[in-house]
Amino acid sequence: MMVGRIIETGDCVAEGAAWLATRHPDFARLLDETGPLPLRRRPDGFGALLDAIIGQQVSTASADAIWSRLEAAGLASETAMRGASEDDLRACGFSRQKIRYGKALAEARLDYVALRSLPDEDLVATLTALPGIGRWTAEVYAIISLGRADVFAPGDLALQEAARLLFGLPERPNERELRRMAEAWSPWRAIAARALWAYYRVMKSREGIR
Repeated sequence: MMVGRIIETGDCVAEGAAWLATRHPDFARLLDETGPLPLRRRPDGFGALLDAIIGQQVSTASADAIWSRLEAAGLASETAMRGASEDDLRACGFSRQKIRYGKALAEARLDYVALRSLPDEDLVATLTALPGIGRWTAEVYAIISLGRADVFAPGDLALQEAARLLFGLPERPNERELRRMAEAWSPWRAIAARALWAYYRVMKSREGIR
């Protein structure tokens, strides 16, 4: 199986958004609310996955503070993480569990260049085999760091809530329900994710939306 389309530029995002708007009137309405969608790309590699682990179950501000301390201590690289002591990582704000996850990621010595060539499901399977990396983390990595055009992350609560609001559902779809809904948005499911994330931000900024 080959790797599909990769989102590299804003033009790719615009192409996918136009495809969704043409085929799905709800997305056309969404795009009227959000305006042009952001590219939302960041570098791949060890740092991206470690950052995702750090961000689990803490606020963005807390995660940013931990990452800043890690960088200041010179421990943000894969090699440095392998050599770091538990005391070193605790001083940066790591919990016992996240120390285990961070160490496991560093010890895995993943070939991040090779990951770019893995089909989507093989990529997810490779990443979720590691402690602390679930399907949501793997799918978000595929979308944001690798630019996979047809990956979705239905376990994401913001995507679930945005879908509820956009489609007028009585409650949030669960992961299985949203994954099934997203099949209709292929081959641009990652653009649908960007659109729903943007819509979530717009709707949450309005008074009366909780």
